[in-house]
Amino acid sequence: MICTFMCDTIKRESILIIRSLIMPEFFHDKKLYYTPIEFALKHIGGTWKMPILWRLQTNILRYGELKKDIPHITHKMLASQLRELEDKQLIERTVYPVVPPKVEYKITAKGLKAIPVIEHIMKYGYELIQEAGIEYPPKI
Repeated sequence: MICTFMCDTIKRESILIIRSLIMPEFFHDKKLYYTPIEFALKHIGGTWKMPILWRLQTNILRYGELKKDIPHITHKMLASQLRELEDKQLIERTVYPVVPPKVEYKITAKGLKAIPVIEHIMKYGYELIQEAGIEYPPKI
């Protein structure tokens, strides 16, 4: 009985130590992050970053093509999200010196690393939708 209690206590303490080693808090650009998950979501989280990366995984697209492919995003939000993804080096922006201006976006190697994560999140989302009994895709 004592051994079981001691072993359980040691096991719980070991798990807490391991968890704190795996997810320590840290600072980056004067911001405190509590977990690496929070840091990753700063790069790809939000409503629009993952859909943008998803569309760029196989194609180089122009701004207008992205806007057409993601109809509910505003121009301001699309521009903002593209800038953030470029700042995080997840996409690359190429400007061609022609009139009218031609700008293309393509995913970088760093951005491609996020695609399997997005696939897992999407699969999990589908499972949650199914468990909730939601008709998906909805009939229009």
